[in-house]
Amino acid sequence: MLYYLFDFLEREFNLVGASVFQYISFRAGMAAVISLFITMLIGKRLIHFLQRQQVGESIRDLGLVGQMEKKGTPTMGGIIIIAAILIPVLLFAKLDNVYVMLLVGVTVGLGIIGFLDDYIKVFKKNKEGLAGKFKVVGQVTIGLVVGLTLYFHDDVVIREYTDEVRIENGVEVAVFEDVKSTKTTVPFFKDNELDYDMLIPFLSHDYTWAMYVLIVIFIITAVSNGANITDGIDGLAAGSSAIIGLTLAIFAYLSGRVDFSDYLNILHLPNLSEVVIFCTAFVGACLGFLWYNSYPAQVFMGDTGSLALGGIIATIALVVRKELMIPLVCGIFLIENVSVILQVSYFKYTRKKYGEGRRIFKMSPLHHHYQMKGLHESKIVSRFWIVGILLAIISLATLKLR
Repeated sequence: MLYYLFDFLEREFNLVGASVFQYISFRAGMAAVISLFITMLIGKRLIHFLQRQQVGESIRDLGLVGQMEKKGTPTMGGIIIIAAILIPVLLFAKLDNVYVMLLVGVTVGLGIIGFLDDYIKVFKKNKEGLAGKFKVVGQVTIGLVVGLTLYFHDDVVIREYTDEVRIENGVEVAVFEDVKSTKTTVPFFKDNELDYDMLIPFLSHDYTWAMYVLIVIFIITAVSNGANITDGIDGLAAGSSAIIGLTLAIFAYLSGRVDFSDYLNILHLPNLSEVVIFCTAFVGACLGFLWYNSYPAQVFMGDTGSLALGGIIATIALVVRKELMIPLVCGIFLIENVSVILQVSYFKYTRKKYGEGRRIFKMSPLHHHYQMKGLHESKIVSRFWIVGILLAIISLATLKLR
């Protein structure tokens, strides 16, 4: 909203300094600062409110050190994260931008699904929460909307330069055209673009949209569930998400700039720069939440926060055309997810074969395995963050490593 206000003031009244709101870097920085400020402002108040309402986490005793001390800690703190993302975005981003509208919708949609899950657990005293089928239906519906929008919306285009040039004020200027395309980035390869249209040669072009939408649904569902599983010890999900969000912000900034995208030979995506503002608000919200969620946590984000964080990350990766890098940039989420899949699959296999279920890990997800080995959760979280930073650096290095 402030963008439109200051744009009006500059055009109509030539207000000095109003043009600063035209700069992505300024608005992105302000979004991060305001996001941090909001978490500080409303965080403590919301925690006290949740305590008064007795919105405490019910803990199932798994035999982990210090686990039962967390009983009664307020949950549903994801409301803080969502507010700290949406308010700066509404203030500083262009609200008519298709990517911004899509990300706001994903944040609200998955936030509502997570809120319902937390509400049923806390107020209805049902430890199972929202039935799994309803949760999946919600995630699939949101993925369907995202997939259809990215495939069909006229503003979702790639800018490609032709061999033609034109003369403007005596200077040769390259001629470009905006084209609808399902191209995405393949890391570590030269000429690293994959077009979903060419992925299955025998599939009619008329049905490519269906395949693309199914891929989008899978990605959003998988990453949101991955973030949900990672949210098991104090600060792990929020800190990991901040690292991932900052990485995707850099990708968005580079792909949104014609000069950097041309220099790095990556896809130039017009209208994408506004996503940087969403990303910095996202990072600010995650870091601000850590003020209360780092060990020992004063509040848990609950599914309200974790599902929204995962869905946001997946959607940003999709709009930046970096979805094939999700296993790398979101490596922490992947490891946590895979550890659960391996544990359950191996247990069922050995029980069927030997009559007794056996385990690969002491407990899954993976962070609980290290807790069972006696590591303090602060050390586990710190080491996971270090791995996340390393994966982020490798992800950014793919811009030149081909």
